[in-house]
Amino acid sequence: MVKGLRPPGSTPVAVPGPGHGPRCGTLAESRDSPFRRARRLNLNGQRIYQLFKYAVYALLTLNIFLFFADEWQALSHRFNDGLRLADVIEGFAATIDTAAWVILLLMFELETYVLEDRHFTRRITLTLHAVRVACYTVIVYAFYGYLTRLLFVYGAEPFPGVTDLCSLIAEQWSYRLNLDDYETITNANCATLSAATSFIEFPDTAAVVDRQGFAEIFRLAWADVINSAVWLLVVLLLEIDVRLQERDRLQGAVLAVSTALKFVFYTTLFAAAVYWGFEGEFVDFWDAFLWLVAFVFIELNVFEWRQESLKDAPDATAT
Repeated sequence: MVKGLRPPGSTPVAVPGPGHGPRCGTLAESRDSPFRRARRLNLNGQRIYQLFKYAVYALLTLNIFLFFADEWQALSHRFNDGLRLADVIEGFAATIDTAAWVILLLMFELETYVLEDRHFTRRITLTLHAVRVACYTVIVYAFYGYLTRLLFVYGAEPFPGVTDLCSLIAEQWSYRLNLDDYETITNANCATLSAATSFIEFPDTAAVVDRQGFAEIFRLAWADVINSAVWLLVVLLLEIDVRLQERDRLQGAVLAVSTALKFVFYTTLFAAAVYWGFEGEFVDFWDAFLWLVAFVFIELNVFEWRQESLKDAPDATAT
């Protein structure tokens, strides 16, 4: 069995041989023959599929820099005393998380599509496992960063004695627009940022928000935690699928349970993406959408791998 020869769902074109029609060089193999047209369409479909897939992977890589730009801009507001080493994971949780996920995605692509069985030497296998373990360590650490940020939001308290944002101009306070965006309160914007008369301040920062804005930030922080946790469950399940498929044991009740769990997990992730879209968090929505598409590719790789194994099984038994 050989993996990685064609994209999932494509059908290899059979080359006519003795007793099955004309050979190469005959009229049937002319430029306008149905055989040649079918082969060209199949090859073009493969190229389009691969270009689309790797374009999605490239866009996910670009998202690393988009998240970094957002989190870098928020640093001066979130960490008034400077960024300590221990605070890096909280300050750059999305950047670190996305970078680790992109590397892990490429590892899955290599193992489920690009590499053939003959490539899996002991050295290659150990290297793939080592990189994945490093990625999982960083991803779990990033999940801790999302939890830390949620706890930070939980630490917000009512800001007594302030009924107007304009009274905070002299002390250079900022208004928190969402999880990562702040805007310095000035004479030009203090009356338009919020018309509320009561506000909430965040611990250890000169940042405030009204109650409606705090509710949105609270939900966004929970969405990050839930999204990160569910993705950890998805990748754990996918790892189990790959290991079982390597042993030709991904079938029957095991396959049914895996499929049902993935339906629940992917539905939850889709709901998170839709929520970010409605909240106007375009980068988060776009990133979530791309990750769902990317893992559809990985799932299709595993499906094609399984189909090839099932097809090869009778041949192996016959020999």
